[in-house]
Amino acid sequence: MSRPITVVGTGTGAPVPADALAGADLVVGGRRHLDAAELPASARRVVLGPLAPALDAVEEYAGAERRVVVLASGDPGFFGIVRALAERFGPRRLDVRPGVSSVATAFARVGLTWDDAVVVSAHGRDPRTAVNVCRAHPKTAVLTGPGAGPAELGAALARSAPGRTLVVAEALGDPGRERLERVSPAEAAGRDWGTAVSVVLCLDETRTPGPARTLAGRGAGPAGWALPEGDFAHRDSMITKFEVRALALARLGPRPGELVWDVGSGSGSVAVECARLGAAVSAVEKAADGVERVRANAAAHGVDVHVVHGAAPDALTALDEPDAVFVGGGGDELPAIVTVCARRARRTVVVALAALDRVPAVRAALTGAGLDCEGVLLQSSRLAPLPGDVTRLAAANPVFLLWGNRRPAGSHPVNREGVAQ
Repeated sequence: MSRPITVVGTGTGAPVPADALAGADLVVGGRRHLDAAELPASARRVVLGPLAPALDAVEEYAGAERRVVVLASGDPGFFGIVRALAERFGPRRLDVRPGVSSVATAFARVGLTWDDAVVVSAHGRDPRTAVNVCRAHPKTAVLTGPGAGPAELGAALARSAPGRTLVVAEALGDPGRERLERVSPAEAAGRDWGTAVSVVLCLDETRTPGPARTLAGRGAGPAGWALPEGDFAHRDSMITKFEVRALALARLGPRPGELVWDVGSGSGSVAVECARLGAAVSAVEKAADGVERVRANAAAHGVDVHVVHGAAPDALTALDEPDAVFVGGGGDELPAIVTVCARRARRTVVVALAALDRVPAVRAALTGAGLDCEGVLLQSSRLAPLPGDVTRLAAANPVFLLWGNRRPAGSHPVNREGVAQ
């Protein structure tokens, strides 16, 4: 099968090879790429703005077996136009010639490896995913776009991760305009960066690099979760037991790009476990010694947790919208706290409580906010030694775990017969 569509990555400032353009009937690309290239005199040029008209032009020419060249920045197979072209025309019709990506160039300019970096695109997307990845991971590259540039990234990180260093890369590959600048999130938020920025590196320089990698990106993740209570500093056994934590984590579903709140964090065991699984985490704790304990446990496990000293629900007001929330503890304020969390959570709320009397109010708070509520009573017994080399079962205190999930848009509750109501 012929490959009538040649996709050329121009690299960061590298010229387009003349042989790539030879005999082209149609050349598609950004205005700056087209202006910099020596196009055949007979070739039609289409400036790449909205994608649909450009793809229609490619289809017209490629369908007639006329030669098409698409010019793109860097590596067009890395968050680039190759995806759209392959979906429309099939990968076997593409001749892709990659250049050096802006991410690779930016890391090279600052002398860092990037096999352990997480790359996230905010171009044409809600920047909250990029912000949460930056909070959770010590080395991140963000591909920027209008409305999701250094200022927006900096403003969000200044609230929850002010100690990060942002490396803003402008006009990479342009000898006269290229500039890399290291700024704090607050400094980035206060600047107008223009349109020449294509990538921002976000670095947590307080976390030391790990050993040499065999798996690129974020890595394989933790070998296990629901860690023993002994792996955390805690006060008077005031910690979510690992049996409860295991189910809570399963219902929270923490993942990279999401934000989890741990409200009434205590030791921070749930917060730390969510961070180990790749989520950004805000932990809210009203006791001053508890705040320090959460920070110490996060540092001991090599993760970053944004710790807020204050009492819920008031302390939740300034926090970014969460994807999932874990609520521990109790008290008279519990229904009000759950109500606020349930109204703001994008996906799910999980509540652990020991008192039977509080279950109806918590359930009402979850369902009242439009969540589908389920729950279990967890009762477990652990093996414990007895004299004479024998073993007994030591019962742990029972715990109620309730969770509420937000219904997908357009869905309807279903009755026991499976009929939508």
